[in-house]
Amino acid sequence: MSKTQRTCVGWREWVCFPDFGGFHVKAKVDTGAKTSALHAFFVEPFTRDERQWVRFGLHPKQGTDEPEVICEAPVKDQRTVTDSGGHKEERYVIETAIQIDSSTHLTELTLTNRESMLFRMLLGRNTLAGHFQVDPEQSFLCGGSKENHEAP
Repeated sequence: MSKTQRTCVGWREWVCFPDFGGFHVKAKVDTGAKTSALHAFFVEPFTRDERQWVRFGLHPKQGTDEPEVICEAPVKDQRTVTDSGGHKEERYVIETAIQIDSSTHLTELTLTNRESMLFRMLLGRNTLAGHFQVDPEQSFLCGGSKENHEAP
C-alpha cells in the first residue's frame, strides 16, 4: 500500500475488536511504542489443545470497571517490554484483528494492566506500519463508537 493510500489517523482513535465481540476501546496512537498494548486487569494462562492460551479481562471504557469483557486468545509470544518510565515487564503477546475506520488488520498486542493510564490501549508502530499515517493535530479521524466517547 502506498503512503497516499494509507488511512490517516489522529493522535487518538476508537479501535474495534471483532474477534472479541466487537467492543470499542479508545486508543492513543503512540509512534514511540514498538508494540501495541491493550489493558487487561487480569491475565490467566491455560492450555487448550496442547497450546498455550490466555484468558484476560478488559474494562474497555476508561474511568469505569463496567462493562467487564472476558476474552481468550492463543499466546503468540512472551516478551520483556520496557515502558516509557524504563520499567521492564514480562508480557503475553496475542495476535488479533482490530478494526479502525473501515479497515481490519491482524496485529500483535501485549497485555498489561493500564488501569492507571489515560488510555486503555496504545497503538504502536507494529500496528501503524504500512497501514496508517498519523496527523498529531487531529483526533478521531476514523469515527468510532459514539456511546463510548468520553474525555479526554
